[in-house]
Amino acid sequence: MKIRLLIVLLSWFPMAVFANPSQLLSDYWSYQAFLEAHPEQQTLTDLLAKSVQTRAEPLPLALAQTRPVTISVIYPGQQVSDYWSRNIKAFEARMHELGITYQLHQVFTRPSLDARQQSISLMEAMQNKTDYLIFTLDTMRHRKFIDHLLHTSETKVILQNITTPIRDWQGRQPLLYVGFDHEIGAQHLAEFYQRKLPQGADYGVLYFSEGYISEARGDSFIHNVKHRFHLASSYYTTATMESGYQATLDIVSNNPQITFLYACSTDIALGAAQALRELEREDIYLNGWGGGSAELEALQDGRLEVTVMRMNDDTGIAMAEAIKRDLAGLPVPLVYSGEFELVTQNTTTEHIERLKQRAFRYSDR
Repeated sequence: MKIRLLIVLLSWFPMAVFANPSQLLSDYWSYQAFLEAHPEQQTLTDLLAKSVQTRAEPLPLALAQTRPVTISVIYPGQQVSDYWSRNIKAFEARMHELGITYQLHQVFTRPSLDARQQSISLMEAMQNKTDYLIFTLDTMRHRKFIDHLLHTSETKVILQNITTPIRDWQGRQPLLYVGFDHEIGAQHLAEFYQRKLPQGADYGVLYFSEGYISEARGDSFIHNVKHRFHLASSYYTTATMESGYQATLDIVSNNPQITFLYACSTDIALGAAQALRELEREDIYLNGWGGGSAELEALQDGRLEVTVMRMNDDTGIAMAEAIKRDLAGLPVPLVYSGEFELVTQNTTTEHIERLKQRAFRYSDR
């Protein structure tokens, strides 16, 4: 039996706010550094990665459940990006294949805007003593709540869309950090722009809202290209199409010489693409971030130049496999990152279709 709750709220679009790039993350282990420092974790991560790419092996009959496990999912899923909805579809499909009986309580909110709704849902999960909480970590508010939960509750936490463990939590970590490593994705896009564009080109950055994602995607990109390109302008957005649109209008108005815009998410990129089209400045290169259905369509019709495409369903499968390991009393790796593929306007339709079959192998059923 599944219990679903979908929060549908009206959109609110504040203006984009000018911001300077913040310092690179220091409170977190980078994905690769953590695995290099903890070889036993590398072994566990490799085992989980192998299970993600192979057929599901159901939970052994000897471990038959006496009751359904309870799972609360609180996601910033009210976005044009279909990452979050596909993640849940893949997760549930794999849970069924694994033969795990569960109850799912699901809430979708807007990124950066629905803090009150997130807080209510998190408190409900704690009060109901849910077995597993699947949440994300972007803001300090998120971090404080999770820190409290880790020290006061038996609920096991899976942190989605983050693959970099917090150093201060070394004695009491979540069950799993899972996602597509933001710094690795930013590096792929940095390498693309450096191959494509000349030394000294001016560019602008369209950050996500203030928090972890902006630092991991935005600041790491700036760091990767600092010796080749000149950062002319950077704006924090509210992670919506409208804020990406408004920030782009401001950046191009104040810096008409820019060669490209680096966007930190799907919704921001699509808003920026709309602004560039209205300004008749489609000569400015623009990337997507994630490679979901909306971005692949935008690539096809020329609104985006490039995206880093997540093999989307990997992380939903990984969460289900982690729960299976936990129920079986097996160790669960602390971190798991799914795979990326770079997709450009020059990528053939046939190759994109093969990538879609791989990335959406569960969520397109």
